[in-house]
Formats: sequence, structure tokens, C-alpha cells
Amino acid sequence: MNEKASASSFSPTGSQLLCAIAATLMAATVFLDYWFRNHLRLEIALTFPFVITVAAVAAIGFVAVPKLGQLKMGQFIREDGPQAHLKKAGTPTMGGVFVVPTGLLIAIVWSRFNMDVIALSLMTASYLAIGGVDDWKSLSNRKNEGLSPKGKLGLQMGAAGLFCLWAYLTKTASITSVVLPFGVLPFGLFFWGLAIFVLLAESNATNLTDGVDGLAGGTGSIALLTMAAVTGVKFPQIAIFCVCLSGAYLGFLVHNRNKASVFMGDTGSLALGGALGAVGIITNNLWALFIISGIFFIEALSVIAQVSYYKATKDADGKGKRLFRMAPFHHHLELGGWKETQVVGTFYLINLILAVLAWWSHPMN
Repeated sequence: MNEKASASSFSPTGSQLLCAIAATLMAATVFLDYWFRNHLRLEIALTFPFVITVAAVAAIGFVAVPKLGQLKMGQFIREDGPQAHLKKAGTPTMGGVFVVPTGLLIAIVWSRFNMDVIALSLMTASYLAIGGVDDWKSLSNRKNEGLSPKGKLGLQMGAAGLFCLWAYLTKTASITSVVLPFGVLPFGLFFWGLAIFVLLAESNATNLTDGVDGLAGGTGSIALLTMAAVTGVKFPQIAIFCVCLSGAYLGFLVHNRNKASVFMGDTGSLALGGALGAVGIITNNLWALFIISGIFFIEALSVIAQVSYYKATKDADGKGKRLFRMAPFHHHLELGGWKETQVVGTFYLINLILAVLAWWSHPMN
């Protein structure tokens, strides 16, 4: 069976995908509450803040999305991208400006202004701001080019450095050794390099994943809920932070499912990766983060491999060969005949499998 034929056997609509992922995550949240309360004897409730955040973001979106359209926040589409995406030009972007703050505000209040949650929120908000500047410059320049790669990376490193300084000063004993399945690996001062790398890699990987309707929002929501599952035992307030942001990105899918009426932009995608990386660092759950970030890792790796292969195969005319039809990998599948919803549905399923693996392999479970 060829690639196009195999893809055609699974062709859900955007609404069907939204209902499926919402039902799955809702069931998972209820199960986590039952597991924490009855199996681990922990007083932690995640379902209510999750539902509240989903409903809040979905409701706010009905006001915010038209407003973004009125402000002419229309996305510019790369001409060298999939031709099917050209019809998306003009769709409002910067959806992260109402998604992330809503999730952060509910998380801070629900955690009773827990200092760890406030620090995580500031870190996430800093990447939200960097993404916002990048999106704004793209809109101002009237093309899909915002901050320069060096400028964007520099701002990300600066924000990551400040967060790592706070983490190092307040949690030195617990974060300078990384817990792995085969033992504990001490990092000492090398923690700085590892932590900054995690934040940069995670945020840029989620940014690259945001290229198809509903893809980054859905996979991000799954990843955040999984981080709540693996952090809830030792860090119940941070688990609340994770479920609130998970709910925020799920609520966003009401407006971002295929066919999307709004995109999250770098505003939302950089914040997503920043939140995931920061949680993994201060809870010492980098191994679980690595597993649940499998989709993001593949997307980023496909871009790195594409660029590297192109440069390595350049001929005398300066033209190289492509390893994939187009990178990131979701575009490769699209150009191979997959519909957007087929790509998204498949990636959701893979991410759910990775989520179960990350939770099952966690020492507390």
C-alpha cells in the first residue's frame, strides 16, 4: 500500500479530532484525580481547574479572535511552503495572547500564589513576549520574517538564563543531578548548560511543530497533562500549573481546529515549549519530558537533517539535495498526499502513546 492510499484510510474532520482529544484528556484528568486520591492518598484535584481553563479560553476566543481580525493580525504564508496553505493567508495569528495569559492567571490563583508557579509563569510569559515581538515584526514587515535568528535566540537565552539563576539559587540540591531510568547523573555546574539547552530546544521544537491546524495545540495539551501526571506526587501545585496550561491549549483548539479561524503564532508556540522545559527542569523530570516531547523532537530533527543534508550535497552550482519533500516533517507528509487532519490525528495518537509510556515509566507509578 502506498503512502497516499494508507493516508486515505484515516480522514477525520477537525471537529471530530477536537471531540476525540477533548474526551481523551478529560478522561485522563479524571483518572489522575482518582489515582492520586485513592491509590497514592494525595489531596490533589486537577479536573476542576482543567475544565475551568478549557471553558475560559474557548469563551474568550469568541471575542478575541474577531478582535485580532479587526486589528489586521493576518498571517503571512511562505510562498515556498505547501501550496494548499496559501489559502490560509490572512487568518488571524498571535492567538497565544489570549490563550497563555488565561492559563497562567488561573494557575497562579488556583495554586494560591505558589512561588514555583509564579516563577514558571514568569518564564512562560517571557517566551510569550519574545514570540509576540517576533509575530509583530512579521506583521509589520508584511512577510513571514520577524526577529533575526540570532536576535531571537539571544532573547531566549537571556530569559532562560534568568530562570536558571532563580532555579539554581532556590533548588540547587534537587536539580543539579538528573534522574534517569538507570540511575542519577550528577551535573553540578554543568546544570546551567543542560537547563538552557532544554529551554531553547523545547521552545524552538514546539515552534516548528506549529505549522498545521490544531497540531501544536493538541500535542502541547497532551504533553502538559502528562507533565502534571508525573509531577503531581511531589509537586501538586506545579501539576495545577500544568493542567491549567493544558486546558488553555485544549480550549484554543475550539478556534484552531481545521479549518482554523486563528493561529497561535510564535506567541503561543514559544510559550508552550518554555513552560514544558521549565517544568521539566525544576521538577527534575527531564527524562519524562524527553519521552513526551517525541513529536517535537522529530519535527526539529527533520529540519536539522534537511538543512545538513542540503549543505552536504551541494554541487558546483551551489544546489543541494533534499532529504525530505519539505521540513518540518508534517509538511513532508502533506506533500506526500496526507490531509492536514490525517497528519494531526496520527500525531495525536503517537503523542498519547508516548504520554502513557512516560507516565508508566515514572518511578512514582
